[in-house]
Amino acid sequence: MNRILFEPAEAASRNIVLAACDRRAIHIRNVLHASVGDRIRVGVVGGLCGTAAITSMTGGAIAMEAVFDTPSAAPWFDLLIAMPRPKVMRRMWAPLASLGVRDIIVVGASKVERFYFDTHVLDEDFIAPLLREGMEQSGTTYTPRVRVFRRFRPLVEDVISAEYADSPKIVAHPYSEQAALPRFQTEPKPGSPLPMLAIGPEGGWTDFELGLLGKAGFAAVSLGRRPLRTDIATYALLGAMADS
Repeated sequence: MNRILFEPAEAASRNIVLAACDRRAIHIRNVLHASVGDRIRVGVVGGLCGTAAITSMTGGAIAMEAVFDTPSAAPWFDLLIAMPRPKVMRRMWAPLASLGVRDIIVVGASKVERFYFDTHVLDEDFIAPLLREGMEQSGTTYTPRVRVFRRFRPLVEDVISAEYADSPKIVAHPYSEQAALPRFQTEPKPGSPLPMLAIGPEGGWTDFELGLLGKAGFAAVSLGRRPLRTDIATYALLGAMADS
């Protein structure tokens, strides 16, 4: 946990008190080994970052005086991902929040099992703490927006074309002839359209799906002719595309 995050209501006053049983207080005591007078990195969910000075530690409870005065790192990409196996999707939530995603759109595809969508790993209550874990790790205050669509064609033709019309769009396909990957700034200018990366199922996109994505403005790219697992392909492509 590289930044202690507070909800806006908690940060309404500069003087914040964490109960002894609060996981953030436990982290400050047992991991950061902070003492009275020490300063720690803090942030407001959806708001500013800053620092807080610990003013007292009594019975495990921690009181601090916080100042929020620094903008958080902004997200730099959107992700369209064909629903992987639930256990894979579960382990991707936190890393995606750490890497700087704005929108995560989970969609069905021809090679996605329908029962994957019945899993609890797509429930908001399950996702929220994992996203928070990723935010705390990377120090951002931005909470990614998650949307789930079971049907592929309406998503691409209606939602993507309308809401992401100006975004540069990349679709990962191991048999693409394009070798060079585009590069995008991880600290984009305010108001600039963010790139969208589309990651298919481990069995690959069908020709029909690739055709729809192409009509919607997606350019096919590849990391080579070795098909990769969903999570590995996502992280590898983002690393290759990041231009900081």
